[in-house]
Amino acid sequence: MDKLKKFELMEKIVRQLEDLRNSQQAILEKISNIEVENIEVDDKSLEQILPEIHQRTADNLDAVTSLMEDFTSKTSDFGEKNNVARLREQQEINNTK
Repeated sequence: MDKLKKFELMEKIVRQLEDLRNSQQAILEKISNIEVENIEVDDKSLEQILPEIHQRTADNLDAVTSLMEDFTSKTSDFGEKNNVARLREQQEINNTK
C-alpha cells in the first residue's frame, strides 16, 4: 500500500473512532436519563443493573478515547514523516495530466 493511501485509511479509522466515541457518549447520556427517570418509577431491577451498565460503558468510552488519541497522534506523525501534503500535491498534478 502506498503511503498516501495508508494515510487516508488511517484518517478514516480516526473518523470511525470519533464516531464510536460519540456513540458511547450518547449511550451514557441515555443510561443517565433512564437512571433519573427511574427515581420516579422506582424499579429495583433498573436500579441494580443500570449502574453496572453505566460503569462498563464509561470504561469503554475511556478506552475508545485513549485509543483514538493515540491513533490520531500516530496518524499525524505518519503524515508528517511521509510528507503527505507533498504526496497529495503530486497526486493532484498527476490527475490533471
